[in-house]
Amino acid sequence: MATGKDEVKRLREETGAGVMDCKRALEESKGDFERAKALIKERGLAKAQKKSDREAKEGIVEAYVHAGGRIGAMVEVSSETDFVARNPEFRELAKELELLEQTYIRDASKKVGELVTGIAAATGENVRVRRFKRFQLGQSNGEPT
Repeated sequence: MATGKDEVKRLREETGAGVMDCKRALEESKGDFERAKALIKERGLAKAQKKSDREAKEGIVEAYVHAGGRIGAMVEVSSETDFVARNPEFRELAKELELLEQTYIRDASKKVGELVTGIAAATGENVRVRRFKRFQLGQSNGEPT
């Protein structure tokens, strides 16, 4: 049987939340792991919402070209600090983004916008998609050729 320490560690690994937040959530849920996970998610989303008006001047630009070279995209994802922009999960988010309301290709139960909010909740910073541009060969983007 897992000890309290093991459950805290597991919850931290699955949610990205801090040790004390995980411990508190497990205590409040009386050891119910799934309920503790839901508590952390709720609290993280609330924190992310509170921080959504903070300026996000750091970040990264990622580019993606689909196999065959006929479709590509560039996305700029911003954060408040370069510390978060260097975070592996943040960088992976930038690589995975397509459209915020589109279903996430790797998990159809999630929208891409939920991934952005999840990273914001996990990092405690305002994270947003600043710019996104999709290109498809032979398709006009409304710009002069």
